Amino acid sequence: MACLFALIALISPRLALFLVWLLTPLVNRAFDGFLIPFLGFLFLPMTTLLYVLVYSPDYGVSGFGYLLVLVGFLIDLGSYGGSGYRNRDRFRRRDYY
Repeated sequence: MACLFALIALISPRLALFLVWLLTPLVNRAFDGFLIPFLGFLFLPMTTLLYVLVYSPDYGVSGFGYLLVLVGFLIDLGSYGGSGYRNRDRFRRRDYY
């Protein structure tokens, strides 16, 4: 079951975060309100998912958890940068003389 969840998280982190939010109390335990996880769902889904998974109610995020959250952030930035790089020729500048 964990391997299936990891595969879903790699293919679609938003779907994995939605399933965690719907089926477990982990998101409510990691965040106090609704706004921050919702914004994380929209803009940084892998970072939010990894934060939710490494958060501990007693200690918060510490040690290796920060490294995993940083990796999630880099994955999110890479997806935005990769899509921008891929679409660079889509809207070429037109020279009007």
